[in-house]
Amino acid sequence: MEKAAFIINPFSAKKNYQPFLDELKKKVDNPLYYISESIPGTDDFIKEHFDKVDIFVAIGGDGTISTVARKLINTDKILAIFPAGSGNGFSNETKFNKNLDELLEKIKARASRKIDTFTVNGRLSINVSGTGFDGKVVKEFEKTSRGFKNYIKVSLKTFFNYKPIKVQFSDEAYQQYNGRYLMLNIANTRQFGNNAYIAPNASKSDGLVDMVLVKKFPLTYSALFAFRMFTKRLKDDEYVTYLPVSEISFKVTTKNWHLDGEFNTIESPVHVKVLPASLNILV
Repeated sequence: MEKAAFIINPFSAKKNYQPFLDELKKKVDNPLYYISESIPGTDDFIKEHFDKVDIFVAIGGDGTISTVARKLINTDKILAIFPAGSGNGFSNETKFNKNLDELLEKIKARASRKIDTFTVNGRLSINVSGTGFDGKVVKEFEKTSRGFKNYIKVSLKTFFNYKPIKVQFSDEAYQQYNGRYLMLNIANTRQFGNNAYIAPNASKSDGLVDMVLVKKFPLTYSALFAFRMFTKRLKDDEYVTYLPVSEISFKVTTKNWHLDGEFNTIESPVHVKVLPASLNILV
């Protein structure tokens, strides 16, 4: 494992990373690992070991994975994952699980494939990013102890009070979609996490992202929306619109965004751009 490095987010998985580290030390002699204290610290660790490490393993949620991935974009380095987040959307979509033995076997085999990523005003996203309702939810969710139950509580509380955002597209071809929406999502993969499939037809390797526009819907539609989302059946209808795009610009009346589940403040105008085949993933 001298050519693999393990980057641990100590705040993921309810701050209980020690069992993973104990198991890693039992199964790998003198593993190279870093318990991340900050994003700059992670960046420095990757930079320090970049030339002698082939595979960087992110132990955490989508935000942790994205932090590691941004230093590997358009290089021959390989990203691997041990999921330890609240939703684990990206790891679910790239077939990583919490079986360390299986992960170590993959590392030994060193097989990889390239997938797309995208940027929002130059900031990297690998999974699903968005604004509007879910941007606000993530902002409030980060004030809690996280976990799926807290996410549902925050979502319900936010839904009833949230005023739709206004979206205005720059390209004439998309101006027919100008209007007010509950939320706007950019999906490189199919799910937020926790098997909530916001874009069931999204692909990580087609050079496109799915822009998902969701109008505020009545309470009577909410059960159907949730059922479709958790059964991979969301589709275009009077409340949901899908726009597959490789690049798009627009203005939106909010600065609250989440990028891979992490809260960000992003000013309009917003420019989204796909980076085709930009990231090596262990398979």
